[in-house]
Amino acid sequence: MPKGSFVGDVAKDLGLHLLELSDRGVRILNKGRTQYFAVHGKTGHLATAERIDREQLCPLEEKCVLRCELIVEGQMQVYGIQVEITDINDNAPNFRQAEKDLRFMETTAPGSRFPLPDAHDPDSGRNSLQSYELSGDEHFSLAVQAGPGGDQRPELVLAKVLDREEAAFHELVLRAMDGGDPARTGTARIRVTVLDANDNAPVFSQAEYTVRVPEDVPVGSTLVTVMATDADEGMNGQVKYSFHKISDRASELFNLDSETGEIIVKDDLDFEEISFHELEVQAHDGGELFDTAKVAISVTDVNDNVPELTVSSAVSAISEDAQPGTVVALLKVQDGDSGANGQVRCSIDKDVPFRLEKSYEDYYRVVTASELDREQVWEYNVTVRAVDGGSPSLQSSA
Repeated sequence: MPKGSFVGDVAKDLGLHLLELSDRGVRILNKGRTQYFAVHGKTGHLATAERIDREQLCPLEEKCVLRCELIVEGQMQVYGIQVEITDINDNAPNFRQAEKDLRFMETTAPGSRFPLPDAHDPDSGRNSLQSYELSGDEHFSLAVQAGPGGDQRPELVLAKVLDREEAAFHELVLRAMDGGDPARTGTARIRVTVLDANDNAPVFSQAEYTVRVPEDVPVGSTLVTVMATDADEGMNGQVKYSFHKISDRASELFNLDSETGEIIVKDDLDFEEISFHELEVQAHDGGELFDTAKVAISVTDVNDNVPELTVSSAVSAISEDAQPGTVVALLKVQDGDSGANGQVRCSIDKDVPFRLEKSYEDYYRVVTASELDREQVWEYNVTVRAVDGGSPSLQSSA
């Protein structure tokens, strides 16, 4: 939907009068840096303020919900709003490897299977990747296996004995199709070269490598070294390493040394962005036989975010005959860390006649705690402090 599209009639749904909207002031706070929604003061309608890309906002979620808050300043009232973003088929399946070169021994037994490049479609449901098909040569067929997460993994199956003297090369086309209407497709070209014998494949020292690393690990650090051995000699026994399956973000964060098998950090990690990475690495010998291993990298949280206190609304003056419990300010507290590092305690000065009250989720109200007397004290500076549960803890004040 284009920018400015109607989302909902907030004024009608919440029973707000248009006069209230214009006189008392209404603001929309979106959760995040980008303001995706705005409210029109004259109509009370909620509308899109930016174009919304579901695949960018919710790349791994079936249901995409954006949350925002409506603040009616005159009432010191906060309303929560949730907007579900539904998917359209605006992405075609895409192969990270548009071309793949494979090398088969002519002694390879029929029925042997080899992994093919897999496609990715960021759309959801039927609009996402649904099936694969292979065309090009009677010597090969396609099998699709289900991965641990339910994903489809295409494999090339040797259906007929190869004869290098008959054909040294085979050209194949792998197609990936989604379930949209109309359907979108992506293709990858597979070139098979028929070689002579290499009868030992590399073998990894373990099937899965598990690593735990703090998010503040220095760039250039080696997280883990994968190792595979090959019983063959010469070129057939020389092992090189490569990533077989890795996300776009992980490829920006990690580098694999093809000679040593070291996985090295090449950019700053951020627990709040992604806390877990699962990679697949392959060890290839000189004859293109291989073994595959998983690498699971857990990023642990470091207390690197200071609690943020934001004064959402406040009054600058109050009558001395105001009753105890009168609201003078509305604040929001948030901390980007998780667990104890993100648990924030708020407090207020003990020597002022004000106290804190929990309002809505992360909101607090500053209210009068006792009767006021202007002739004794005509002005107060009230400080609210926020301290997280990290060790050492971080704090801020407003």
